Formats: sequence, C-alpha cells, structure tokens
Amino acid sequence: MKIQEILKQSEGKTLEFKRDISSLKPILKTLVAFANTAGGILIIGRGNDGTVHGVPEVLQAEESLANAIADSIRPAMMPEIEIYSHNDKPLLVLRVFHWKGPFYLKADGQVKGVYVRLGSTNRQAGPEILAELQRSMQNRSFDQLPCTDLSIKALDIEKVQRVLSVTGQQIDEKKLESLGLLVPHAGGLSVSNGGLILFGLDDVRQRYFPDARVSCARFRGTDKSEFIDRIDIEGSVLNAIDEVPRFIRRNTRLAAKIESMHRQDIPEYPDLAIREILVNAISHADYSLSGMRILIGIYADRMEIQNPGMLPFGMTMEDFKAGVSKIRNRVIAHVFREMGLMEEWGSGYKRVVHACQSGGYPEPDWEELGTAFRVIFHPHPAVLEHLRTDVPVNVPVNDRQRWFIEQLSAGKQIRASDLAAYFLISEKTAKRDIADLKRKGMVEFVGVPKNGFYQVLG
Repeated sequence: MKIQEILKQSEGKTLEFKRDISSLKPILKTLVAFANTAGGILIIGRGNDGTVHGVPEVLQAEESLANAIADSIRPAMMPEIEIYSHNDKPLLVLRVFHWKGPFYLKADGQVKGVYVRLGSTNRQAGPEILAELQRSMQNRSFDQLPCTDLSIKALDIEKVQRVLSVTGQQIDEKKLESLGLLVPHAGGLSVSNGGLILFGLDDVRQRYFPDARVSCARFRGTDKSEFIDRIDIEGSVLNAIDEVPRFIRRNTRLAAKIESMHRQDIPEYPDLAIREILVNAISHADYSLSGMRILIGIYADRMEIQNPGMLPFGMTMEDFKAGVSKIRNRVIAHVFREMGLMEEWGSGYKRVVHACQSGGYPEPDWEELGTAFRVIFHPHPAVLEHLRTDVPVNVPVNDRQRWFIEQLSAGKQIRASDLAAYFLISEKTAKRDIADLKRKGMVEFVGVPKNGFYQVLG
C-alpha cells in the first residue's frame, strides 16, 4: 500500500503515527507491542489530527532512533527504517514484523517491559498474556498442557465414547492420548487442559475451569439494560453446540415466504453460519483468561457471539479473512475434527459468508475487542419487512388492537399494561384484546411469562 493511502487511515492494531521523536519511550513501546502481537507500521512525522509535519533533520533522527532501538529493546530487534517524502516533507517509516519473543524494554525488565497491541493502544502484558507469549514461542497451546495432579479418573469416559462414537473406534487410553485428552507427564499420563474442558467430570471441571462455559441472553432492546430470557449452558462447552441453537430459536423471529402454494419459514438469523461461528468460538476461546466466558447476546436489532481471546499472535483480521489459520486450542480442534464439526483449517470465514449470501442474509461484522473476538449477525431483510407489515385489511380489529400491532411492528416490545395505560382502559380489557389477537393468529408470546415479549405473526 502506498504511504499516501496509509496516511489517510486511522490508527489500529498494526498502524500508529507519531509527530516526532522527542519522546522515545512511547515509540519503543509501540515497536515492542507490534513485534509481540502481529507486526505493524509506525510512521513518524504525522500528528494525531492527521496533519503531516515531516521530520526535521531526518537523517539524524533516523540514526538516533536506530541507536535507541538497539540499546533499549531485547531480544535484538531490526525493524525496517525508511525515509519517505510526502509533499516535500520527510517521514520516517518503521516496519516491524511479528517475531517470536517476547520482546521487552530493557530498562523495565522481562516482566514489566513486555507490551502487546490491543486495538490502537499498547498494553503492558499481564501474567496470562505473558504465559500465552511463552507458549507461542514454544509452539504449544494452552489446552495441550497437563493438569498435573489429575489422571484419567477425572474424565467422563462414557461421554467421550458417546461423543466420539461417529469415529467407530473403541475409546481406550491409547486413543485418549492420540486425541490429546491425556498427555505424558512425570513418567505417566495426566489429563490435558483441553481434555478437562471438554470431558472433565462436572465437579472437577468446575474447580479448574469455572469460566469454561457458554452464557446466553435475550435483551428487550438494543442494549443490555433489561433481560427477557437468559441461560448458562450446563455441563461442558460441548453441550452448547445443541443447546445454543434451541435458545436462539425460542428467542428470535420467523418470516414467511410463500411460493407455489408452499410456505417457507425464514429464520431471523442464518442457522448454518451461527453453528459455524459457535464451533469457532468454542475452539478458539482463550480458556487461560479468568473471569471471561463465551457469550451469546440477542438484541432487538442484532445477535452477537463473543469469545474470550484476541486473534492468535502474528495474525491480523486481514489474515483471518484471507483464510490464514492459526489454531489456539489444538486438542479441542482435533476433537472437533473427529466429530465432523470442523473442516478445512481457515475456511470458516468463507463458509459463513457463503451461508449468509446464499440465504439472503447480510454479511456479519467481525470485531477484535482487546482480549475478545466478536461476530455480529444482522436480521434477514424478510424478517425486518415482516415487522413493518401493516394489519391485514380483511381481519377485523379494533383501534386498540391496531395500535398494539403497529407498536410491535415498529420493533417496540409492549405488554397489556402499556395498552391499558395508552387507552385509559383496565388491564383486564387490554388482556382480552391481546388474547383475541392471539386467537386470530396475529401475535404470539415468546419466552417465559415474566420476561417474555409479544411479536407479530405473518
């Protein structure tokens, strides 16, 4: 990409601007963070407001910067440093590639001097990220590590056999080791983190990985201010593969498409794409992070699936969309392949996009939010059109009922009490109006009595 185009962009995970080199430490932090995370470009000579000031005495500045990098960063770093001219103003452009480190500022030491890139900011790496960097350097994943004090007795072998019955193989100790559910340790075999997360006995798994679970919520509006329905999926994250789609079905809408006398129901969100993203979220979640879990959020205007963990080190969003694959949890990914849940590495993004396009759904949005990754689905246009549908002219309704349906069609979630307050009638009369609409097949109630909501039917 040309420098002229880069200068127009905003700062992000792999791009930062500095006006000058008067303060070297922030520059060095950025270089360390780039090298530890996914590489990046640092341009010196452009201000925060986008104004290109240039670098005075650019050759001297280049030499000072090169010396500071050599003296202050460990292990030794050799970024590409080039001088570019933009509108007759010289710029220093530093390109840093992702290397196995971790890199750190020498003055701050190997613990406090390590930085990573989260969004457009440099963050000091905490213990969990430091450990992840070390594992990355050793080419090991967190779920391959042993739970040193747990043996095969910590596994629910019946569940392993049931889940992996599709392979047609007898599940014995040798097979468990080949799957990575058991790993060598101290002359014997211990349960791996991945084995415990997927197949650990409930009480043991809860003790070691209380946050390795999936939580679902349906919110009344477009934010998290009010719940309608919620559930924490019981058991291991494997249970979510069947339970989450059921939760989504009971908390989302359908539109109807009639062709050649046949009715086709169109779900609000694409089933196949959701399953793909759910499997991806479970297999790529960072289970080493405490206090974070996989979240499914359904709002009035969208659905979000979020898993803890930024993209693997060395990977950008552009890499992800291009099909580059880096597996965060090798044991979990191996098991999912055995189960037939995962196919070719790196093809998930394309399968999701294809599923949305072929079903007439908008493509989802993909966001990296610091130490979390989120996919946002948008409703099918037919569902949105269905919500805007007027009351059928051949169905007799009174003014109160018409108003009630219009409010629902506008996306508002109202109840009998709202109808009663608007028309100054008793709640008993309002409930009778709504019951009549239900009998006529015009509205239905979704969810549990306390927190559910009404929606318009086709």
